[in-house]
Amino acid sequence: MQTIRLGLFLFLVIPAATVLAADPPSGFRTLFNGVDLTGWYGLNPHAVGKLEGDALAANLKKQRDEFADHWKVESGVLVNNGTGPYATTTEEFGDIELLIEYKTVPKADSGIYLRGSPQVQIWDINQPSLPSNPDRNPNKGSGGLFNNTPRTPGRDPLVVADKPFGEWNAFRIRQIGSRTWVWLNEKLVVDNAVMENFWDRSQPLPSKGPIMLQTHGGEIRWRNIFVRNIEADEAAKINSESK
Repeated sequence: MQTIRLGLFLFLVIPAATVLAADPPSGFRTLFNGVDLTGWYGLNPHAVGKLEGDALAANLKKQRDEFADHWKVESGVLVNNGTGPYATTTEEFGDIELLIEYKTVPKADSGIYLRGSPQVQIWDINQPSLPSNPDRNPNKGSGGLFNNTPRTPGRDPLVVADKPFGEWNAFRIRQIGSRTWVWLNEKLVVDNAVMENFWDRSQPLPSKGPIMLQTHGGEIRWRNIFVRNIEADEAAKINSESK
């Protein structure tokens, strides 16, 4: 009888539309709890790059205040309406492995910032390459380091691995120092490529920074966001094997 009452209590307090976050794989921990925006805040770093003093502080506050106007949790999924500041982790990360799933819509593009720097790209791959912009090639697929210098390793993905619209895509991203590996839907699309520091290309990536989910031009949904830290001995082993 006690078990039945407990089950009834859980049924009553958890709305039918709520989907609790999946358990992380072994060694990983959850960054998005599937219930609310805890652990995240709003920031578009491009909007504050040239600001200082009071103007900077006011803009940062405005973005934080606007965050919940553009981001919501719906049935265990983090949803953005295509505008507003980027979803940014309150925690900063160094060497990591990141698992994350997304689903987007036609004509939108987005991306994942690592250590606060753009980005692992997400495209609408149905867009053609255009002679007027030869370095923008959505039809080559998602997962590339789009903000790297054009025609450098990793800038465009090795293969097209995107699923059709309406289906969930899954990234596995590994970041060690300035080097990045990306798997999209279990296919390797970036292999040990240097991720350039977009903010200052004369410098390597910062040693730490937030994970940021870009919003840009259309609805995007995220779920099952898991991370694990890569310790120094594992990083050294991976780098040695990669050479």
